[in-house]
Amino acid sequence: MSFCRDCLVEAPETATRCPACRSPRLARHAELDTLTIAHIDCDAFYATIEKRDDPALIDRPVIVGGGKRGVVAACCYVARTYGIRSAMPMFEALRRCPNAVVIKPNMAKYVKAGREVRKAMLELTPLVEPLSIDEAFLDLTGTERLHGMAAAKVLARFASQVERDIGITVSIGLSANKFLAKIASDMDKPRGFAVLGQSEAAAFLAPKPVGFIYGVGAVSAAKLAGDGYRLIADLQRADKIELMRRYGEEGARLWHLARGLDQRAISADRETKSVSAETTFNSDISEFRPLEQHLWDLTERVSTRLKADALAGSTVTLKLKTADFKTRTRARSLGNPTQLASRIFAAGRDLLKNEVGDTRFRLIGIGVSHLEDATGDDLSDLIDRRAAGAELAIDRLRAKFGKDAVVKGITLEDD
Repeated sequence: MSFCRDCLVEAPETATRCPACRSPRLARHAELDTLTIAHIDCDAFYATIEKRDDPALIDRPVIVGGGKRGVVAACCYVARTYGIRSAMPMFEALRRCPNAVVIKPNMAKYVKAGREVRKAMLELTPLVEPLSIDEAFLDLTGTERLHGMAAAKVLARFASQVERDIGITVSIGLSANKFLAKIASDMDKPRGFAVLGQSEAAAFLAPKPVGFIYGVGAVSAAKLAGDGYRLIADLQRADKIELMRRYGEEGARLWHLARGLDQRAISADRETKSVSAETTFNSDISEFRPLEQHLWDLTERVSTRLKADALAGSTVTLKLKTADFKTRTRARSLGNPTQLASRIFAAGRDLLKNEVGDTRFRLIGIGVSHLEDATGDDLSDLIDRRAAGAELAIDRLRAKFGKDAVVKGITLEDD
């Protein structure tokens, strides 16, 4: 099967351009009309949204992240040509690309775009398993009659729709299972559409290092290498019983995945376990007041994400990292689940009070867990209706006039 990704017209197997619109973006694979498991990943999500909203940034290297001591949350493909990558320390990213445009994360904007993409996914199939704000697995098995076309064409049409309506691009991996679909989505970025069939999976995987298999980190890879399993080909040659004898159930998992076999079903019930935000300071902080100010800013970000996803949580966790890189976490359970910044901040502030003294901190974070569904004004935690109503009113003003339309006193510097 071969078709144009832009206009969906079928093309001859030998064609290099679409016979209808002359686009060179043709999808071609022997199993294209039968595969139905997809992984969709938004391309450089945060950075792409920033470029969408400011066309002057289109050709510039863009980094989304914190200050000099923070880390890169995301970077565009131009920035990646300088060797910049997510989670890299900001000072290193700026050393490699001093002319990069650095933008502070705007989680409310990213969550809004992520929800729009998720809504479009759910119009294809109810079997959508989110992995993060910008990626998900989809199972389109049995949807051909509904859409009047094979899953591959449905996905290509989806990619064009997202690009047209939301202003961002996605890369799609199509295969027979989740493991292979995830691999395929990384093969042709950005604006990619890659297919990895079951019949070719073993040969494709064989020359890859064992760390290519998800869940095999540096420590596991070193242990496997010590036992003679450096490449996936080594696992393919191994006896299944021997792998299980050495590594238990993990051995069976490795034996199957080395052959491209993955029986995991796509679950639409996958739940977000927590929502959190953190920041690394430009210089270490020991005083309560500046720590409190950072805590409020992070709390508002967490609250915004909870509200956007209609979630509420009943456990608040404070995270601190000392100047010597030791991590402290402190948690408090609430009487009722909340998504309100005021309640999250109050719990986090109480926890912070007990930690401040002579210790200098380089990072602070706040998170909410034990999540459940919530629906705006009907939240069960709104015991103080006046305070809750005021916060929701502020949210509406900011949505209309911008984040700085209303500023809470805690964010203002002391004179």
